[in-house]
Amino acid sequence: MFATGVTIVTMRTAEGLPVGLTANSFNSVSLDPPLVLWSLSQAAASLATFRTGTHYAINVLAADQKALAERFALRGADRWSGVESTPGVCGAPLIAGAAATFECFNRSRYDEGDHVIFVGEVERCTWRPGAPPLLFHGGRFYTEHPL
Repeated sequence: MFATGVTIVTMRTAEGLPVGLTANSFNSVSLDPPLVLWSLSQAAASLATFRTGTHYAINVLAADQKALAERFALRGADRWSGVESTPGVCGAPLIAGAAATFECFNRSRYDEGDHVIFVGEVERCTWRPGAPPLLFHGGRFYTEHPL
């Protein structure tokens, strides 16, 4: 019953291929130094890439990117076909149109239960002013509504 934002976490493999997945387990950890966290299932096919890579990007999705969130959540799908992205400072794909992006150094990892918690040190952050966020709650997507 906890509403969250929706992100796509991206990285490049050692061979330079883009990897990405939908995650809503994203939180701020610290302002000084700037740290964020997200978690990934121990069963995820991309776990080895994220464990060994040095940098990744967290793309906070905008309300008009629901289809991307769904696509990057599917197993075995061609996630990158037709997706517009640019390489970040350290090469991680930055998804065009995202509400915000956090480019992170893969600072630490913690095995907890059936997930790995990744803590990233934010090296660069950008945002799209006025972009409404994509939200997830109770198995459905939403966007913001002022109270």
